[in-house]
Amino acid sequence: MKKLLNIFVATLLMLNFFILSAKSTDQKQIIGVVGAVSGSVKTETRDLNTGDKIFLNEMIISSANSGAQILLLDQSTFTIGAESEVVMDTFIYDPKQNDGVIVANVKKGSLKVISGLISKKNPDNLTVNVPEGTLGSRGTEFQTIVDKKKTQTLLIGPGKDNTLGLRPGAVLVANNKGSTLLNNPYSISTMQKGKAPSQAQKITKNQLKKFNKKMKAVRVAKIDPSTKKELKKEIKQDLKKELKSLGFTKEEVKVLVKQNVKKNKKIKKAKLEDKKNKSNLNNKKDKKKKAKVEKKKPNKKKKKAKLKNKKNNKKKAKVKAKGKSKKKGKVKNKKKNKKKAKKKKDKKKKKKKKKKKNNN
Repeated sequence: MKKLLNIFVATLLMLNFFILSAKSTDQKQIIGVVGAVSGSVKTETRDLNTGDKIFLNEMIISSANSGAQILLLDQSTFTIGAESEVVMDTFIYDPKQNDGVIVANVKKGSLKVISGLISKKNPDNLTVNVPEGTLGSRGTEFQTIVDKKKTQTLLIGPGKDNTLGLRPGAVLVANNKGSTLLNNPYSISTMQKGKAPSQAQKITKNQLKKFNKKMKAVRVAKIDPSTKKELKKEIKQDLKKELKSLGFTKEEVKVLVKQNVKKNKKIKKAKLEDKKNKSNLNNKKDKKKKAKVEKKKPNKKKKKAKLKNKKNNKKKAKVKAKGKSKKKGKVKNKKKNKKKAKKKKDKKKKKKKKKKKNNN
């Protein structure tokens, strides 16, 4: 995505022209421009390329390993993942008041949304329809995957306690059976037909891989440096002509560029802050786990001491056993000797008695 940043800035400039030219004599209503394309992305009537205009009610279709980023007039960013079908059903925008309504419809595949000026003023005015219900954006960044049997929605951020003072992110996942509010970054909810949305849960590593895989084609999109320069020149030249005809000055153009660059920087900073907070939390958890394991595991010194004590106790036990056996032997010998002595005395007495009888 870093390689596409220059094209993003140029195409974002085009949005300011489209804001004024959307109410042109054309029958189709312009709602935005293609910021980046990877692979095969088309509508029902044409193939899409970087810089192409997007019109209301156009079905945007992406093939396998393909994707596109659509920059809307209110500076919202819609990233369409691989094997997806997305339609912009409603787009009403008043550039003077930064007010309006956006309704998108995801038929299948994946869509990532970074809300713009409409959501900034009225967070409830950006809605994404999916087969099982609706996703109400609350001024944030989120992604949804529509499968045959279910729709999964992931809140990306920013978080509640971000240091940049950005509006805390939230997405209301709802259908006629109930609703779930996602308000913690990287929390997920699943919707199935005939069932209320599942409670918010922290996303697993496998689930996150699945979400990232849908957007992989757009992130790794590479544009040849020479063609990138040509695109930039063409876009800038066309834009300068249009802006001059509308009465814009060079200073005003610079201001518009700075505003868009600042917005991108804020979004990046918010993401970095969220990542840092997550890594800090993970580090704390790891430390606690290690401490618990260390407490459970006895020290090597203690183990050695225990082994020595066991050996010593065994030796003592053996010595005691030997002493006891010796004492028992002595006692037995004494008893035997006493018995023998008694027997001898008894024999002597009998002999004496016999002698006396014989003498008498």
